[in-house]
Amino acid sequence: MRALTWQGVEDVRVETVPDPVIQEPTDAIVRVTSTAICGSDLHLYKVLGAYLEPGDVLGHEFMGVVEEVGPEAGGLSVGDRVVVPFNISCGHCWMCSRGLFAQCETTQNVEEGKGASLFGYTKMYGAVPGGQAELVRVPQAQFGPVRLPQHGADERYLYLSDILPTAWQGVQWADVPEGGTLAVMGLGPVGQLAVRSALHLGLRVIAVDLVPERLALAAQWGAEVLDLRDGLDDPVKVGDAVRDLTDGRGADGTLDAVGMEAHGNPVSEKVINLVGKLPGAVSRQMIEHVGIDRLAALHASIDAVRRGGTVSVSGVYGGAVDPMPMMDLFDKGLTVRMGQCHVKRWTEELLELVSQDEDVLGLESLATHRVSLEDAPRMYDVFQKKEDGCLKVVLQP
Repeated sequence: MRALTWQGVEDVRVETVPDPVIQEPTDAIVRVTSTAICGSDLHLYKVLGAYLEPGDVLGHEFMGVVEEVGPEAGGLSVGDRVVVPFNISCGHCWMCSRGLFAQCETTQNVEEGKGASLFGYTKMYGAVPGGQAELVRVPQAQFGPVRLPQHGADERYLYLSDILPTAWQGVQWADVPEGGTLAVMGLGPVGQLAVRSALHLGLRVIAVDLVPERLALAAQWGAEVLDLRDGLDDPVKVGDAVRDLTDGRGADGTLDAVGMEAHGNPVSEKVINLVGKLPGAVSRQMIEHVGIDRLAALHASIDAVRRGGTVSVSGVYGGAVDPMPMMDLFDKGLTVRMGQCHVKRWTEELLELVSQDEDVLGLESLATHRVSLEDAPRMYDVFQKKEDGCLKVVLQP
């Protein structure tokens, strides 16, 4: 089969690799009909390459049709149309029984000190081959895959694999009261869906970014936008701008939808670029023991939230000793919630929402680029550089 493989820093290639096979009774094989490039994939493209090996298959947002099932794959059948959550969970362990699917103890990576395994996401998370491929082996298929209607465009359902539940969880965890204000930092795919989700739930939304087309899209959906290029070049200035819009208090909740590669700290950017180019063993030591994150979005989220409010973090962070404004966190009495999305926790309500006749969250129009799998290497570069108005890339194998 054809699959996108990691070969080195900023070097991904579509190659012919062996077809996956059933390895465990709970496995299934899915033929991919649509897969997407996620912002988290860009971390692998550059920063987290130390945890990859040449030939690793990338991708964790995918859907398709079941081609083969193991004898213990539950009620899953050949021919079922499914979308597959990016985290691999069993559904019955202590963590899963409490809705903490991203911490599944059956697929947890104990030796790496990490949570549940993820598709296409490094040896830290199980080194499970990913979904930017023609075929995928899906472990724990008795629980993970979500059956879909046989009709309807793929993009109505594709984002149930990651970015929609990630955005939805981020909004829910911001704990904004009815009619309150949520400030969303970063308007990439997760940020855009967070804006739309919050507006759908009746919240007021302030959206912050510096890319003109992303700001315009959020405004089109009804958000009040703040452009970082308008003199908002540090977290306090962002916080002041949010306070100006909220009677001097700040937002009831803030959502960091950016993560470790936020704009706003050129020194950290140079460190990240350096770390990504170091030999693997050295790079891993730097990542695990040195703070490498660019924290502008997170610090802005902390500054912009009102006293007693909640900071919700959906963006991925990897630094071990990142400096945090502990005095502000303590003095303002803030709650901070973060972590990988517990996808299946939100599946039932989101599937019902996206299955309505009306595309209420604009999922079918979110992608700006639809190309073949063979074009994936070029699109990684375009997406990383935010060229050609690129917001979301969907690949067809």
